[in-house]
Amino acid sequence: MKTPVLLGIILIVIAVVAFAYQGISYTSREKVIDLGPLQMSADRTRTIPLPPIVGGVALVGGIILLVVGNKKS
Repeated sequence: MKTPVLLGIILIVIAVVAFAYQGISYTSREKVIDLGPLQMSADRTRTIPLPPIVGGVALVGGIILLVVGNKKS
C-alpha cells in the first residue's frame, strides 16, 4: 500500500473517532491533604475537548490523500 493512501485511511479513522468521542478523558490522582503521616488523595477525571472542526479537517485531509494516492497509480 502506498504511503499517501495509508495516511489518508489513518486520518479518516482519526476523524471518525473525533466525531464519535468529542474529547479525550483521563484520570489523575491529586493530593488533597498532606499533614505528616496523614495523607489523602482524590481521583479527578479531566477531559480534553476535541472540537468538531478537528474531525472535519482530518476527514477532508484523509479524502484528499486517498484521491491523490489513487491518481498516481
